[in-house]
Amino acid sequence: MDLGLDVEERDGFAVLSVRGEVDVYTAPRFRERLIELVSEGKHKIIVDLEGVDFLDSTGLGVLVGGLKRLRSHDGDLLLVCTQSRILKVFEITGLTKVFSIFDSVDAAVSGGADGGAAT
Repeated sequence: MDLGLDVEERDGFAVLSVRGEVDVYTAPRFRERLIELVSEGKHKIIVDLEGVDFLDSTGLGVLVGGLKRLRSHDGDLLLVCTQSRILKVFEITGLTKVFSIFDSVDAAVSGGADGGAAT
């Protein structure tokens, strides 16, 4: 399955909508897109995972790397995810304590501006 990566601006955030499977084959494209956004000066990024069918440890590594990169620029990376099978991956790995995970892009935009998280 192919990986879809679309970016839009939303109230000072770059929203990266991800579709498809994020695995060892597609993760490099995902990583490159995140790096491009940071290089363009986007330091507040929301990654919308609602269209993701599958996320493996390689995909998690891309997200953790992106978060570290953004925090080194005094930025942040917020996630949007309501799918139980994807959320379970974050819960099992303990990454729910690392990432701010929201139910919608709107919630992430307002929560990211306030510094709060849904989870």
